[in-house]
Amino acid sequence: MRTVTSFPHPVREDEHVWIPLSDGTRLSGRIWRPVSSDNDPVPAILEFIPYRERDLTAKRDSIHHPYLAGHGYAGVRVDLRGSGDSEGVLADEYLEQELIDGEDVLAWLAKQPWCNGRTGIMGISWGGFNALQIAARRPPSLGGIVTVSSTDDRYADDVHYMGGCLLSDNLSWASTMFAYISCPPDPAIVGEQWRKMWHERLERAEPWIVEWLQHQRRDDYWRHGSVCEDFSAITCPVLAVSGWADGYSNSVFRLLANLDAPRKGLIGPWSHKYPHLGEPGPAIGFLQELVRWWDRWLKDDDNGVMDEPMLRIWLQDSVRPSTAYEERPGRWVGETEWPSPRLEETQFTLLRNTLSEGEHESEEELTIESPLSVGQFAGKWCSYNAPPDLPYDQREEDGGSLVFDTEVLTERWEILGAPMVNLEFAADRENAMVAVRLSDVAPDGSATRVSYGLLNLAHRDGHAEPAALVPGERYRVSVQLNGMAQAFPAGHRIRLSISTSYWPLAWPPPEPVRLSVFAGATQLVLPVRPIDHDEAPLTPFGEPEGAAPIETTQLEPGEQKWSVSRDLVDYHSALEVVKDLGVVRFEDIDLDVRRRAYEKYEWVRDDFTSARGHVDWTMRFVRGDWDVETTTHTTLTCTPEEFRVYARLDGYEGGQRVISRNWHTAIPRDHV
Repeated sequence: MRTVTSFPHPVREDEHVWIPLSDGTRLSGRIWRPVSSDNDPVPAILEFIPYRERDLTAKRDSIHHPYLAGHGYAGVRVDLRGSGDSEGVLADEYLEQELIDGEDVLAWLAKQPWCNGRTGIMGISWGGFNALQIAARRPPSLGGIVTVSSTDDRYADDVHYMGGCLLSDNLSWASTMFAYISCPPDPAIVGEQWRKMWHERLERAEPWIVEWLQHQRRDDYWRHGSVCEDFSAITCPVLAVSGWADGYSNSVFRLLANLDAPRKGLIGPWSHKYPHLGEPGPAIGFLQELVRWWDRWLKDDDNGVMDEPMLRIWLQDSVRPSTAYEERPGRWVGETEWPSPRLEETQFTLLRNTLSEGEHESEEELTIESPLSVGQFAGKWCSYNAPPDLPYDQREEDGGSLVFDTEVLTERWEILGAPMVNLEFAADRENAMVAVRLSDVAPDGSATRVSYGLLNLAHRDGHAEPAALVPGERYRVSVQLNGMAQAFPAGHRIRLSISTSYWPLAWPPPEPVRLSVFAGATQLVLPVRPIDHDEAPLTPFGEPEGAAPIETTQLEPGEQKWSVSRDLVDYHSALEVVKDLGVVRFEDIDLDVRRRAYEKYEWVRDDFTSARGHVDWTMRFVRGDWDVETTTHTTLTCTPEEFRVYARLDGYEGGQRVISRNWHTAIPRDHV
């Protein structure tokens, strides 16, 4: 990334401001704005997240908010209630109180003498979520949003559940937030009240996974904050962005298809990162694109940004399977509207070991009962790129799956959109799941997963009212795979794989299931992008650039680990993940920070009740004599009838434990 040191507008930084809310609570914020804004007010762009603007996101914030300020905006970074140095307690994601707070912050910004009354919201992940949700409330000053790596549907397409299946990232994410909400405010900002604020957080902290497991179907809890419930509520312009290695690319397609407001979509090869920091590459000059977007909607500059294709995507070329890539080969393509009328659906019928184009009258019952080991090379539901967490070679996964291949391709195929499997099936148990995977099979047999989909078969008629299967009864369902943009070269094959488990990416059913798939009556539908059509004209992206990041020093090295193990004596298997950032000093505030996460997912043989996940986090903050540490532990186990959560929170000051809390909770399984 190129560092920009000179901007059209000299920038001043308000290192800390208190933002009052309507109930008297104060939120902590940092603002970068043009020096000239004291006399020439500018629009304000808010990023509103719980990840500690003073330290944990400070380096990232210092790259893009001063950049926006240097181009004539106030870049505003505010910690949510109960996070960072903000007052109060953070009790869950996207609560009504959070959205009210967001409206209060926008109203406060619009009234500042350096703001001209116009605002925008931008954010990745949590900040992308609440950008959509606040936009749906239509605050009067809001002129547009940029939502990166987010979703319009909190149940069907989020970190918690996928196709009605419980994701292991539900545990991972709950554990992450368990650690974050236990962190202290900084005495340098809040003064002597830091300890009181910290203990209030510790005493009121809860492991959010318990709440999330109490809502295993689509109910009002998930409908709140899901803007897909009423797309028409959003009337301001929306730029929706994600990456193919991210968990949130599907929402870009839905937002483009369903919003009536001005909208644009951008999907690159990236994991869960802003595109100017994008990995795998190529990263792009995303901050330049942000300036163009905000110039159009907050400064009324008719700069042609809306004349470009509605959707720009990185169409990926074939690669060998790997858990990490520095860059993904491919090219940028555009579609002037979405859904694109130029796509052509091609149907394949599943026959024994074969994907055959067209329809067939013959029918054959094929059965599969997958071992629990299918899924150990699936990677993360959402790639965070540290440690390498993309899916590995699928051949070992395919050994426990039904596999269907095309003939060797005689020409290049390009797929854009969401594949669909229309599955005719029966099962021998009341509760079952199905995982379907699409892979690119090279001439040497290596298989690179390019998309997948999950469905809890008790949710065959929808996620709101699941119903047990009748063993032996025949059903038909449609399983949608994740959207993709992928080229399959001549000489390769396209493979569809079907399994009855996908652990540890998704929690297994209560017991092993034998699934009957009726070949001849089951189809794969691929959205094919014609290669010979005229490409929409595209303006090349600039090179990644940003403001100079703040200075940090790595005092102790971190550790990254992603390890699969299997003991052939007791048949115990495990996936272990370590994400340890070591100790980092933030030089500008003389603060040393440690952040370490350890995850372990394990099972024994094919005992579906042996599935177990646990996550440990350590967070430590040190400045001189001030030394605060929190450790959290969360374990999730199951029986055929219930999920069981054990959690522990310990807080230390000066090396002495000052609080210890424990939770033991059982939650009935609801067809999961």
